[in-house]
Amino acid sequence: MGTVLIVEDSPAMQRTLRRLFEADSLRVEVAADGPAGLQSFREKTPAVVVLDLKLPGISGKELCREFKSLAANVPIVVLSANSDTKDKVLLLELGADDYVTKPFSPKELLARVRRAMRRSAPTAAPLAQQSEKHEVLTFGEARVDFTSMEATQKGAAVALTVQEFKLLKFLATSPGHVFSRDELLNQVWGYNNYPSSRTVDNHVLRLRQSLEPDPANPRFLVTVHGAGYKFVLEPPQARKETGRSSQAS
Repeated sequence: MGTVLIVEDSPAMQRTLRRLFEADSLRVEVAADGPAGLQSFREKTPAVVVLDLKLPGISGKELCREFKSLAANVPIVVLSANSDTKDKVLLLELGADDYVTKPFSPKELLARVRRAMRRSAPTAAPLAQQSEKHEVLTFGEARVDFTSMEATQKGAAVALTVQEFKLLKFLATSPGHVFSRDELLNQVWGYNNYPSSRTVDNHVLRLRQSLEPDPANPRFLVTVHGAGYKFVLEPPQARKETGRSSQAS
């Protein structure tokens, strides 16, 4: 049974959300402001965060950034009365997994939270086989473990968001294949009508800055002008941890 951390300053909304999630057999922790939410997250990492944007002390946007820096694999579902497209894009670029506008349907919110939890849940494997099941992609001097969600460049740890892991894994699954921005939005973010293709560009840019030997002249995350992006696989550098010649899948 997972724990939902609710960061919301409205007592009435706190009660509504608590009843909703507890009725679905989830444990609930409630924080009424930004500092309390950050403290609760640090003391015990939740399975998912339901985050209001307008909070006393620390804003929801800053909290989203902090949560992802502490535990990139914990999904965040943002609640906001603001339906502005720019805010949605910004929050998703900061690492939020979903954005729900108030007023909302309780059933829809519950479904979105459950979906976010499923997406972030690790794949179960027998303990004896887990070390062999890690999906690891190496290219250049970068090493990305999709199972443990850890990445290094030249041996130094780099922080990637959940969406950056997802985007890189999707591209690396089909090396050499050119994906349009719309295809990437649909397949990686799951939105058929996503508000801005700049989201893809920004995520690719951050991946290059984190993992490419020379971000200004990318060798692996390549732009195909007028078409989209592709991952260029170099066989000697890209393999699974077991040593079999393969790409991330």
